[in-house]
Amino acid sequence: MDIFEDAPERAYAWAQAGRGAALATVIETWGSAPRRVGAQLAISGDGEMQGSVSGGCVEGAVVIEALEALEDGNARVLEYGVSDGDAFAVGLACGGKIRVLVEPIGEKGMPFDILSDLVKARAARQPVGYRVSLSGGSAELVTQGYDTRFRMDRSGVEEDGDTFVAIHNPPLRLVIVGAVHIAQALVPMAQIAGFDVVVIDPREAFGSQARFPEANVINDWPDAAMTQVGVDTRSAVVLLTHDPKLDDPALHIALRSDAFYIGALGSKRTHASRVERLEAAGFTADDIARIAAPVGLDIGASGPPEIAVSILAQMVQSLRKP
Repeated sequence: MDIFEDAPERAYAWAQAGRGAALATVIETWGSAPRRVGAQLAISGDGEMQGSVSGGCVEGAVVIEALEALEDGNARVLEYGVSDGDAFAVGLACGGKIRVLVEPIGEKGMPFDILSDLVKARAARQPVGYRVSLSGGSAELVTQGYDTRFRMDRSGVEEDGDTFVAIHNPPLRLVIVGAVHIAQALVPMAQIAGFDVVVIDPREAFGSQARFPEANVINDWPDAAMTQVGVDTRSAVVLLTHDPKLDDPALHIALRSDAFYIGALGSKRTHASRVERLEAAGFTADDIARIAAPVGLDIGASGPPEIAVSILAQMVQSLRKP
């Protein structure tokens, strides 16, 4: 999903409170739609809404269908043709088609226990998929078998035309060790790209909130801070200090984690020394090969902003094209 929206959490809270709830999920749409496949709208039994499936174009009709689904308990697939005029009103260049799966929370829709497990997985930052038959019947949570969908954050209908898989990935996270000038440029770029950013530096003169007003800044040693924050499959780690006292403990944590990207600033000579220290610490050649060093794509970058561009590009490349 584009961002960690809370439609499932809201539907869960409404259902748990006895208000009734339904989830509407985009399963197919036109190429330039304002909402991607997988976008969700939660509807309560008394008509309260959270989320969006079309940016306002068909929400009203979807809510009416959702309330009817709550009455009869049955899931349904809706299809809307969107006119050129309506499409332009919500920011599209032309009209098209949108298909939406509406599931009341309950026995014939999305089972409450599956929704509960989905909410728990999301809270635990566990990537999970919701697989459901559009013709009715089976629904379950899956964590295996859809590597490409998870990597690309791509929900969609399978080749059989009946199985829909909604991907629920936790937010992307970037952990930066070293509150230097490159970090000041990288933080806003990464945030625009959808990353939650954590900046770690025990040196308070560098790692100050004034220098990084929009980031979570932690003034602690990297190994302690990274253990506190957590590094998982949706995390990138970038080391920018040049100082082994800071970089090495961070690398030990990163290399023992499932981080999808690990990058370290420094020349080839600096990295060669780094490799020797890591080998002495017991890391294998395969472990060390995970480190992108020198960090960033080779685009001839000059100065902190351009280096930050090269780092962000390499992070995205590692995420989407491993």
